[in-house]
Amino acid sequence: MRKITLIITALVLALTIAGTLPAQVFADSIPEYISEVMIGMGEDAAESLEGYTILSDEKGNPIDLNQKAGGGWGSKGEKVIYLGYKTTTDRKEAITDLALMNMKGGYSVQDYELLMEYQMKSQIIPFVENFQAAIDEYRVNYYSDNAVNQAKAQYVHDALNLLTDDDCDGKGLGELLLNDTKYEMGVKAYNKLSAEEKAKTDVITESNKAYDALPAEGKKNHADILTILAQSNGKATLMMENLITRAADTNEESWLDRFAGITYKDLADSLDMLPTDAEAELAKMYDDSARKILNMWEEFNEDLLDYENAYKIAENFDADAYKQAADNVENLTDKSTDEQIEKAAEEFVKQQAKYAEFIKAAEIVAIHSALEDYEYGEGTLLDFFSKPKSEIEQNITVLYPLVASLSDGQIAGIEFVSMRELFVIALTDEEGYANQSLDDMQQNSIYDGVDREIYRKGGVALTSDALRKDAISRQSDDGIAFSGLTITLYVLGGLAAAGLIASSVIGLANKFKSNLLMAANNAYQRGGQINLGSFPTVKVKLNAAATNVNEAIKAGNETLLSRSSLCGKLALGFAVAMIVIAAISVYYTYEDLVEHYKVKFTPIPIYMVDEKDIVVFDANGDKTVLKNQTAYYRAVECNRDYSDEMYEMLGTCADMNGDVGSQWLALYAQKSDSYAPILADSLLVKVNDADLPAGYTTGIHMFGNASAFNLNSELYDWNKDAPGVRVYYKTASTEKTAATAGSNFTAGNLALAGVAGLAVGALVTALAVTTVGKKKKTAAA
Repeated sequence: MRKITLIITALVLALTIAGTLPAQVFADSIPEYISEVMIGMGEDAAESLEGYTILSDEKGNPIDLNQKAGGGWGSKGEKVIYLGYKTTTDRKEAITDLALMNMKGGYSVQDYELLMEYQMKSQIIPFVENFQAAIDEYRVNYYSDNAVNQAKAQYVHDALNLLTDDDCDGKGLGELLLNDTKYEMGVKAYNKLSAEEKAKTDVITESNKAYDALPAEGKKNHADILTILAQSNGKATLMMENLITRAADTNEESWLDRFAGITYKDLADSLDMLPTDAEAELAKMYDDSARKILNMWEEFNEDLLDYENAYKIAENFDADAYKQAADNVENLTDKSTDEQIEKAAEEFVKQQAKYAEFIKAAEIVAIHSALEDYEYGEGTLLDFFSKPKSEIEQNITVLYPLVASLSDGQIAGIEFVSMRELFVIALTDEEGYANQSLDDMQQNSIYDGVDREIYRKGGVALTSDALRKDAISRQSDDGIAFSGLTITLYVLGGLAAAGLIASSVIGLANKFKSNLLMAANNAYQRGGQINLGSFPTVKVKLNAAATNVNEAIKAGNETLLSRSSLCGKLALGFAVAMIVIAAISVYYTYEDLVEHYKVKFTPIPIYMVDEKDIVVFDANGDKTVLKNQTAYYRAVECNRDYSDEMYEMLGTCADMNGDVGSQWLALYAQKSDSYAPILADSLLVKVNDADLPAGYTTGIHMFGNASAFNLNSELYDWNKDAPGVRVYYKTASTEKTAATAGSNFTAGNLALAGVAGLAVGALVTALAVTTVGKKKKTAAA
C-alpha cells in the first residue's frame, strides 16, 4: 500500500502537457479535405477568389454555376457564379456538409428563438435554482473556519479560476462565483416586490435592471450564470458543475461518516408519523435522488469487484516512463523530423492510456480499502456497496439513508459526479489539498471553441421536416403579378380595339344599306317608263308610292352619308386610342416586369440548424435542447461588398442565383466531428446531366434531402430553359474523430474532460490514497 501512495504522490501536475499534441503526422497518403468555401459573383468573380481553388471542368476552365439562369426581359441581367475552396489535411477543420436553403423554404427564425426561450425557462432557470444550493455551500466553505472545508473550497476556487469568463474581463469563475450572480441579483430584487408588482414583471427583467444599474467595473464582478450555462462550451460547463459539487457540504464530518451511522428506521422515526405516512413522505423526499444513485450503482459495483486487478495495475504503473514520454513531447520543436514527432506522439498516447488506467485503479484501491474499515449493519460498507444492482432495485429504500447523508449542495450536483468521485471527496483531508498546486495549469475561456454568434437574436433559423413540408406545399410559381393600372390599360386597349372593329362594321353595313336604296331608286325610275294607260287607278297609286319612296331615298341617303362619316371618324379615334393605350401598356408592363424581377428579398440567416440536431427527448417524451455546436450550418460568404445594392439586405451571405433570381438560394457549410469530411479532389460538376455519376451518392443538396440539387431549378430562376447544374462530392471514411462535441447544457454522470480534468483526477486520487493510509495507521494504533 505504501508503494502505491508514493507512486501517486510523485505524479505532480507538472507532468501534464499544456501544449497541443500533433494532430496528425503529415504524409503523402493523407487526403485533403475542403476547409473553406467562398462564392465569387459577377465580373470580378475570379479575382475575388484569389487564394482559393476555383471549381473547374476537366480542362481546368472555371465553371459558371449560374449558366445564364438569371436572364429575361426586364431582369437585372446575369452574373457569373464561381465556387472557390481551400483545403486541409486536418479532419477537425474540414467541412462535412454543404446544404442549400431557399428564401421561401422551410425555416423559421422565430421558431428557433422560441425554442431557445423555452430552453431557458424549462431547463436552465430551473437548473440554476436547484444548483444554487451547491454554489451557496461552496461560498460558505471558502470562508469557513473548518480546515477541511476551507481547504476543499480553496482548491476548487483555484481550479475554477482556470476557467475564465470573457464577459467579465477574463476573470476566473472561482472568484466570480463567490459573488452574487446576475440571476441572484434579480431574485433578491424580485422578492422585495409586492404581489401586485410581481404580477407585472419577472426575475429576468429584475436581473437586467439590477445588473444595468451597476457601474461598468462593478458588472465585471458578477457572472451571468444563465449565459454561462447556455453558451459556454460543454467541457467548461461540466467541469464547473463537477467542481462546485466537490466543494459542497458544509458539515464537519464527511457524508460517508454520516451514512455509516444512519438507517432507514432512523429516518422514519425522525418524522413522528404513522408507518405508512412516513414511508410515503420518505419516498417523496429521497426517491428521485436514490434512483439517480441507482443508475450509477452497476458501474461502481463492477469497479469494486475488479479490486484485485486494479491493485495490480496501480502497483505496476511506471511513473518514470510516463514522465519521460511527456518530456519527449514537450521537447519537440519545429526542427523535429516527422519520424521523431510520430514516435514521440505514439509513445505518449500509449503512456497516457496507461496513466488513465492507473488513475481509475488507484481510486478503486483507495475506496475499497476505506469501505472495509466502516462497519454497517451485520457487515461493512464494502459488503453493502458490493451488492448487485438487482438486489438494490428490489428495495430502493436502502439508498434513502445514503441520500439523507448528502448535503443539499451534493444532492443538487449528484448528476455531475460519479460514485467514485463522491467517495474521493469524502476521503480527502486538508493536508492533501494543501500539498497540491495548480500553478502549471493554463487558463481557458469557458467560451473557447464556441461561436457565440449563434446566440445573436435573429441570426439563426431553425429548419425541420415539418417546416420544409409546409413550405413545399405553399411553394408555387405564380408568374408575373401585373399592377392594377396595367390591367386597366389592357382593358381600355381592348375596348378601343372593340370600338375600332364595331365602327368599321357599322360603316360597312351603312354602305350596304345605301346600295340597297340606290337599287330601289333605280327600280322606281324604270317603273315610270311602263305603260299603264289601261290601269289609271293603279298608276295614280304607283306614282304616289314612288314619290314617297323617292323622298325616303333622299332622306335615307342623307342619314347614311352622315352615319358613314361618323363611323369613319370613330374608327380613326379608336385606332389612335388603341395605339396610345398600347404604348402606355407596354411601358407599364415593362415597369411591372422590372418590379417582378426586382424581388423583395428577406435577410439570409447567418446560421441554419436542423431541429433534430439540437434536441433530444427524455424518458417522458419531453423535448430537451442540447445545442451541439457542430450541428449549426454557417452561410457561405461571397464577394458582395457595401457598394452593392443588395449588401444592406444580404450582407456577405452568398446567393447562388447571383442576386437576380426569383428568390435567393443560400449555401451553408457545416463542420461536424460526427460526420465524415468532404474530399477536395472529389468535387464534380455536371451541366444538363441529371444522372448520378458513378461512385457518387450526394452533393450540394437541399436541407432534408441528400440528393444533389439543381442549382438552376426553375423554382428560383427567371430563365426556365437554363441548363441544370449539380455539384457532386464524396466524403472520407465514416470513422468519427476522437473528440465529439458535447452539449452545452446537459446532465449525466460525466467525468471531467481535458487536461485540467485529468490533473484534478490525479490530485484527488493521491489525496484519497494518502488519507486511506493515515486511517489504517490510526486504526492500528
